[in-house]
Amino acid sequence: MDHRAHERERPALHGMVIAARALVLATALLSLAAGIAGGLLRAGVMLPAGGGADWLAQAALAHAALMICGFMGTVIGVERAVAVRLRWALLAPLGSGLAGLALLAGRPAAGGWLLVGASMLFVAVNIQLLLRQRAAHTALLLGGALAWLAGNLAFAGGGASLAALPWWFAFLVLTVAAERLEMTRLMRRRPGVQLALELVLAALAAGAALSAFAPRAGGVLYGAALFALAAWLAAFDIARRTVRAGGLARYMALCLLGGYAWLAVAGAAWAATALGLPLRDVALHALGLGFIVSMMMGHAPVILPAVARVKLQFGNAFYVPLAALHLSLLLRLGAGWNDMALRAIGASLNAVAIALFAATVAGAALAWRHRHGPGRARENRS
Repeated sequence: MDHRAHERERPALHGMVIAARALVLATALLSLAAGIAGGLLRAGVMLPAGGGADWLAQAALAHAALMICGFMGTVIGVERAVAVRLRWALLAPLGSGLAGLALLAGRPAAGGWLLVGASMLFVAVNIQLLLRQRAAHTALLLGGALAWLAGNLAFAGGGASLAALPWWFAFLVLTVAAERLEMTRLMRRRPGVQLALELVLAALAAGAALSAFAPRAGGVLYGAALFALAAWLAAFDIARRTVRAGGLARYMALCLLGGYAWLAVAGAAWAATALGLPLRDVALHALGLGFIVSMMMGHAPVILPAVARVKLQFGNAFYVPLAALHLSLLLRLGAGWNDMALRAIGASLNAVAIALFAATVAGAALAWRHRHGPGRARENRS
C-alpha cells in the first residue's frame, strides 16, 4: 500500500519541480528584461517609464547585479540543479531570482544578502558535483561558485557592484572555462597545456582579489589573465575543428570563436582602464556582451532542452541575432567608444540583438513542435 502511494506521489512531485523551475526561470527573465532596460538608460537611451520611473531607476542602479546575478546566476543555478538532481538545489536559483526582484523594489541590502545565501547554496551544489565526479572541470565549476560568493559578499557588504564586478565576471568566466574543458577533455594535448590554463585562471582570481586593495595592479593582472585565457581557448578549444563542420556544430563554433575574440578585447581594455585610459565601457561590454552573450547564444540550443525541457529546431535563422550582436558591438565599442550618441545607438542595437535571439529561440521551439507534433513533444519531456 505504501509503495502504491509512493508511486502516486511521484508524478505530483515531478510536476511541482517543473512548476518551481518555471517560476525561477520567470524571475530570471524579469531580471534580464529589467537589466537590459537599466543598461540602456545608463548608455543614454531615453525610455518610457511604464508603471512609474522608480523601477527603471533601480534597474539602472542594479544593472550589473541584475544581468550577472539575477539572470545568469539564476539560469546557471537551474542548470546545475538539473545536473545534480537534488530538489533542494533549486533553492539557490530561487534565492538569486528573488534577489533580482528585491533590487528592482529598491531593497539593495535584502537583494545583496539573498545573493549571498543563493551563492552559499550554489557552492554546496557544486561540492556535491565535485564529490560525484572528481575532475578538473568540476573543480573549476566549484571555483566559479566560490568567486560568485566572494562577489556577492562584497556587494552585500556595501561595496556596490564596482568591488563585486571582478568576482562576478570571474564566476562567469570560470564557468565557461569549465564547460569548455569538459567538452574538450578527450582531445589530445601537449604536456603542460592544462597547467597553463590553471595558471591563467589562478591569475584571474588573484587579479580579482588584488583589485579591492590595489586597483591598478589588480586590474592589469585581471586584464592580462582574460587576454591569456582568450589565447588559450582560441588555441586549444575544439571549436577550431568543429567550425569546419556544418549545421549546429558550425554555429556553436562561430559563437565560441567570436566570443574568444571579444574576450581578448575585454582583457586588453580592462588592463588599459586600470592604467587610466577611458575604456571602461569597452572592457565591461566586450566581456559581458561580446563574450558571455556569445557563449549563451552558442550553448542555448544544447542547454535549453535540458534545463527548460524545450526542444529547438536549429536553422540558419540563428545566425541573424549572432551577426546583429557582433555588428552592434563593433558600433558601440568601436565608433562609439568616445561618442555618446553612437554608443547609445549601439547599445539599443545590442538590445535588439538579444530580443532577436529570444524570438529565434521561440520560433525554433514552435518549429520543432510543428515538425514532431505535440504527442512526440510530451513523449520527450517524460
